[in-house]
Parts: sequence; C-alpha cells; structure tokens
Amino acid sequence: MKNNLTILILTFCLLAINYMAIGQTPIYKDPNQPIEARAKDLVSKMTLEEKVLQMMHTAPAIPRLDLPAYNWWNEALHGVGRSGSATVFPQAIGLGATFDSDLALRVSSVISDEARAMYNAAIAKDYHQKYGGLTFWTPNVNIFRDPRWGRGQETYGEDPFLTSALGVAFVKGLQGEDPKYLKTAACAKHYAVHSGPERLRHEFNAVASKKDMFETYLPAFHALVDADVEAVMCAYNATNGEPCCSNKYLLQDLLRKDWGFDGHVVSDCWAVVDFYEGHKNVKNVTEAAALAVNSGVNLNCGDEYPALVDAVKQGLITEETIDNTLAHLLETRFKLGMFDPKENVPYNNISPEVINSKEHRALAKEVATKSIVLLKNNGVLPLKNDLPTYYVTGPSAANVESLVGNYYGVNPEMVTVLEGITKAIEPGSQLQYRPGVLLDRENVNPIDWSSDVAAISDATFMVMGINGLIEGEEGESIASEHFGDRLDYNLPKNQIDYLKKLKKDNDNAVIAIVTGGSPMNLAEVQEIADAVLLVWYPGEEGGNAVADIVFGKTSPSGRLPITFPKSLDQLPNYQNYDMEGRTYRYMKEEPLYPFGYGLSYTTFNYSDIQLSSTTARKKKIEPITVSALVKNTGKYEAEEVVQFYITDKEGSARTPLYSLKGVKRIKLKPGASERVSFSITEDMLSLVDNEGKSILEKGDFDIFIGGSLPDKRSNALGMPAVAKSTLTLK
Repeated sequence: MKNNLTILILTFCLLAINYMAIGQTPIYKDPNQPIEARAKDLVSKMTLEEKVLQMMHTAPAIPRLDLPAYNWWNEALHGVGRSGSATVFPQAIGLGATFDSDLALRVSSVISDEARAMYNAAIAKDYHQKYGGLTFWTPNVNIFRDPRWGRGQETYGEDPFLTSALGVAFVKGLQGEDPKYLKTAACAKHYAVHSGPERLRHEFNAVASKKDMFETYLPAFHALVDADVEAVMCAYNATNGEPCCSNKYLLQDLLRKDWGFDGHVVSDCWAVVDFYEGHKNVKNVTEAAALAVNSGVNLNCGDEYPALVDAVKQGLITEETIDNTLAHLLETRFKLGMFDPKENVPYNNISPEVINSKEHRALAKEVATKSIVLLKNNGVLPLKNDLPTYYVTGPSAANVESLVGNYYGVNPEMVTVLEGITKAIEPGSQLQYRPGVLLDRENVNPIDWSSDVAAISDATFMVMGINGLIEGEEGESIASEHFGDRLDYNLPKNQIDYLKKLKKDNDNAVIAIVTGGSPMNLAEVQEIADAVLLVWYPGEEGGNAVADIVFGKTSPSGRLPITFPKSLDQLPNYQNYDMEGRTYRYMKEEPLYPFGYGLSYTTFNYSDIQLSSTTARKKKIEPITVSALVKNTGKYEAEEVVQFYITDKEGSARTPLYSLKGVKRIKLKPGASERVSFSITEDMLSLVDNEGKSILEKGDFDIFIGGSLPDKRSNALGMPAVAKSTLTLK
C-alpha cells in the first residue's frame, strides 16, 4: 500500500511538472532573456534538416515553433533598393564625392527609416519576400583601386580614410542608436581585396602583400567592425590563394580573433558554388558547404547548405558546429526584434508616410548638389535662368538610367536633367530638347536636325557620359562587352563627335554635363566644352540639383574621391593588386584630374598654418593640433571641402606620396574667413611595414591643409596653393 502511494505521488508530481512546462514561455520567446540564450534555445528545438534551411538566405517558416519565413537578401546602397517606392539618393560614389560623413549618417538614417516603414507594412500583410527584410547587404567598402572596375560606383572611392569615415557613418545610420534593438542590420562587403575583373570574379585569385592589405584593402573593414557592423559578406574571389568564403586567415584569424567581430558572415550569392566550379578547391557541393561553415560562414546566399545534412553523415562537419553557427546567425534576428512584442521595438512605429517624404527628397537633393564636381569653367557658369533660348541635348538628358546607377530603388518622381533645367528657367525663355545622339553607337539615320540648334541657342547643355547599361555588375550591364567592366577608358566616340558638332562655329556657351560612376577619359570634353560638370548618378533629385548648380543657386562643392588618369597606360595591369602606381597615394604619373579636385564659383585662400608643437616624442605622442586660416576671396557664398594630408618623407618601407587624414566642410560668405583645425594622432604618423605591422619611426612629416590634393596638377587646374608645415618625430 505504501509503495502504491509513493507511485501515485510521483505520478502526480510529474503531471504537475508537465502541466507547468506546457504553460511556460520558451526561453527563445522571452524578450527578457539574453539574446545568446534565446538563440541557443531556439536552435535546440530544431531538427538538423530545419537548422540547415535556416542558414540559407531563403529561410522557411517553422510553424510548430511560431518561426515565420524570412528572406535575408535586401539592398540599400543608396536608398532601399528593389522594393517599391523609396527615396533614391545619389549612387555611393556620389556620396563619396561629398567628402561628408555627417551627410552620410543623415542619408543612412533616412534609408533605415524607410526600410522599417516598408517592413512594417509588409509584415502587416504577412509578406515575407526577398528585398522585404531588415538585413541590408551594404555598404560596399572595397577600395576603387582601378577605374576599369564596373562596380567601383558602389564604393566611396579610392582612399581608405575616406571610405572608412563614410562607411562607419553609413553603418551607424542604418543600425540606429537603440541600446537593445537594431534598426536594420548593415553589412560590410566584399571581404576582402575585391575589385575586379568582373568576368573572372568566380575563379580569380587576388594577390596582395601584407603591406597593401593593412595599408589599403583592410582598414575600412576593420573600422566597420569597430563600429559594430552586424554582418560581413565574404567575396567571390580568392585572396592570396584561398577563396574568401573559406579563407581561414581572413575569416577566423583576422576577423573573429584579432578584430573581435561578433556578428554573422554571409557568403556573396552562390560564392559557395565557386569552391568547386571556379576555384576547384573541393570536389562537390557537400564538401563546399562543410568547408564554408567550418570556415565561419553563417549564412548561405545560395542553395548549397541543404547538403550539410549529408556532410554530417560523412563526418565532414559536426552538428555542434552547425548549432553554433546558426545560433550566431539567429542572434541578428533577435536584435532586430523579430520575435518580440510589437510594442517593445521602437522602430515598429515608423509608418509608410515617411517614404519619399518631402524632407527625404530635400535630403536627396542636398546630397546630389554637394556631390556634383565642377571640372572646368571658363567663366560661363553660373548662367542666368532668363536667357532667350536654351538647348538640352545628349543621350542622358531625359534618361532615368543615368540617374540611378546600380542597386537602385524607384519612385514616381524621378527628375531628369531635362526636367530640372526646364523647371528652373523663367517664363518667356525658350527651351528645346532633342537627344541628338545614341548612348554608345552611331545614329542609323544620317539626317542631323540636332547639332545646328546649339548655334542659335544662348546656352546648350550636352548631357553625356555613361550609365548602368555600360558599367556595373556582371549580369546587369547588358550593353557591356566586358561583364560590366570598362576596359576602354574612352567615352563612346559618337558622343565626342556630337559634342564637337555642337561647339563648332558656336560662340555661345556649351556645357557638358557628364553622368557615370567611374573615371573616364574626359580630355576632349575638357578641351571642347566651356564648362564640365561631373554629376555621377545623382538620384531622384538629380535634375533639380544640376539646375541649382548651373543657374547659380548653389556653388559646386563636390570633390573627386578617385583619381582620373589621362589614360589606362598610366596604370598597372588590371589583374595586378599591388598598389604601386595606383591611386593618388602611389601614382607618380600626372593625372587628368587628381583626387580631391573640384572647382567652385568662388575662390579660397589658405594661410597661417599653425602646429601646437612642431616636434613629438616617439615614446609618448600627445595629440597635436594643426590649423589653417581659410578665406573666401571670391564673390559667391560657397562651401569648401577642407582636406588635411600627411606625407611621411622617409620610411623603412614604401610610404604613400600623400595620405588623407581629415576632412571638414565649411560654408563662407564672400570675404569671410574661418580657422579650421585637425588633430594629429599617433596612428596618423605610423608606417605600415612590409609585414603589415603598424610601426612608428623617427623622421619628418609634411603637413598640408588645402582644398585639394597638394600636388602640381591641382595647381595647374586652378586650385589654390595649400598651407604647409613640417612635424618632426624624435
């Protein structure tokens, strides 16, 4: 009887425990639990087959766990892309031309607002589509080392300091400031040493020295990791003999151990396939999937990870490794608040009214205006907006493709250059428009009703250049013979010939407005046209921004974030990743336009450079203040991009000719002046040796503050002389 009573009591206790467990909230659903514990708990409830599917970019729903489907693939390079109406900002290279990290922060904050608004609206309708999530594979912080690379337009240019500053600001705006939740998740791509050729990217091995790695290719990635970027995307190509998505040194030794990265790694899309089809370092998909996960790739953009089930059976990978990899990945979704009550996440309150709002369009216009670079002006600009006759012509004048570049969004109010100029002229003035010439080939019809109109117009705008049909990613540039790359540096000959016709026997103003996302040979354009404006891919407000510049409402203030060589003959072979002879930091040839160059409607003078100390001790370097007086000596109020460079005059290893170390934008009225200061810190004086180590060496350092790169070419093109001093490290 006693035994029966004991059994009865135990049975009752077990039933009570089970009843309580049924009513208890699982750890992964409890927003008060640590994120790591929630992710681990959720993984523990999945089968192996479910786990591997959750590690793909198209993660399916698991209804029994109340886990909704989620597609990780989304883009926001210069506005939310491929996802309906959104504010379309200038392409990333245009943002680079602003040299303005504060502006980059404002832009990405607006993008993440719109992203949340779109996501909130989609979830309300139970939509879980590609390009509908909160994980954005941006920014692209690769170095634009060679103008032939079609995707260079996605970057902020060729300089590691500028790329780092803009990239960090962009990440902060995307991810927000909430202490618990991410607004969206940003991603540093493409890690690492990735910049073409596009045609070879699935099999190419980029060989880079330790010095070039740590001096040029890696600083921006390191800076973004320090800024807590949530994701890193590994590149298609190999680096120094190992595919980037299975590169132990890059993914484990450097990223995880040395830099302390604690987010997730995503493969570039179908890069895992390249293991056996391109790089041929494994035999099949099963080995490829196991190698990627064992190397530290959490998320598979592609469809290879289902093979992990067989990989476990074959002993190529353990289920424990899969568990840890998936838990790390799911932490991102928890940080985004996807499993928490709606009221807990502050970003869930952002409504669709913010999308392409009046304020957001104004910001898009501001960015476009500040990105435009005036390359030449013989005095014709700014124009009056009430002249008798205007003529707008050229293949890009009314072309939306020339506004957006690649990885773009859309909205119903894209303002072309034709529309912007038309809107800006006064009633009573006349304006004609004809495209006049095709983008990249001769007109089939030989009859020319277009070029003669320029001779009877007070001002002609030739809107020319290239667009995303010619340069971009391998599958997108459908008019490119080189998978998006531009192996011919020249503009299409038919455009140059047409420009010559417009200016022939014509004393009236001909202004070349050039679209594009990369350096191009503008030597003939510079010679023919009275003024040359580089407007990049200026986004939805591009036409209005161009009008503001040409009619003098705003003075141009954009600066080139990349060197324009005179020809490709000045550069090393495209496939050579050695930095010797590349970018303003190492190129000794005289360029067509130097890095940092851009004219204004006014003039600035730099003088009275001062150092708080002209010497520093190697053993203990305190920050040193350097400043210069900047004065607007012209007739127009304008913004100036003040640039701070350092040159290590002699080192034990190759030193850059110049290194940008600081940038500040200031606005001055005519006759006004301002003292602009920068701080010189120890890292600015350090040398990267041939082993990739950062070291301090005694010696002299030239210190420059000016409005452009402090070289002879800048002076020859009309830029003011910079203020210069010397600092000695003892």
